[in-house]
Amino acid sequence: MKKSALSLTDLLVLLAIVTLLMAVLLPALAKMRDQRRRTSCANNLSQIGKAMHWYCNDYDDKLPRAAGPNSKWGTTPNYQADDRRAAFALDSEDTPSHASISASLYLLVKYEDVPPKSLLCKGDINTTEFIPAEYGVRDKELIDLWDFGPDPTKHCSFSYHIPYGPYSLTSSNLPGMAVAADRNPWLRSTGAKARNFKSFNPAGDKKAIKAGNTIFHQEDGQNVLYIDAHVSFEKRSFCGVNSDNIYTSQNATDIQKGATPTLTSQAANRTDSVLVHDPPLTNRK
Repeated sequence: MKKSALSLTDLLVLLAIVTLLMAVLLPALAKMRDQRRRTSCANNLSQIGKAMHWYCNDYDDKLPRAAGPNSKWGTTPNYQADDRRAAFALDSEDTPSHASISASLYLLVKYEDVPPKSLLCKGDINTTEFIPAEYGVRDKELIDLWDFGPDPTKHCSFSYHIPYGPYSLTSSNLPGMAVAADRNPWLRSTGAKARNFKSFNPAGDKKAIKAGNTIFHQEDGQNVLYIDAHVSFEKRSFCGVNSDNIYTSQNATDIQKGATPTLTSQAANRTDSVLVHDPPLTNRK
């Protein structure tokens, strides 16, 4: 009996076919994976939007805002405190204090039974579900706490309209106001540096426009939650009222680009969406 074997030419042809198939299939599989992540992220934001409206019904149409009326963006003093005043170092309601952005979102966990995993985007691979026991908290439930742990950015993927200042949102804001979205590209996050603002140009080519998108969906865009509770995947970050950039504060010359956010940023007016997240506690910028 004669034994058959692949010749060197046959092997090279087979290798070329396999390589071609891999070149075709891998991008398609990656696209499918990212689409699943986008859908999961959008579903989580939709759940957050519904919970915000339930919260509004209980709190005079105001969206979640931690601490007191004069509080500023910073670090939550004591997320394990027994009451709100101790959690945010409030001697009285008017005491100037600090709270993280995520502390306001945590109110949905505390009062509206939103599970912590719903505050995650699967594209944000360095962020994990908040489990108090991992921080040695064993005598309290989720509803007893006031934030996502000592470094909350590790457990909350979404940016939120800055609630500390004169333009915190209510349910009566214009429907086109952005309330929350994927992480802000101009702020550091867990495992990712802030992007170079100079690379973004809303009047530029496709690459320059994509530079203003979140980094967690292949820079193709971001899931955005609007005040009327609908969620949309937006391919441009200037998708707010009158093409306002949702990740920057407005300036007088160009609201599509705006100014880079910092820990002292504020909305310029009632139609200025400024969606921010908490940078990691180390080397904050």
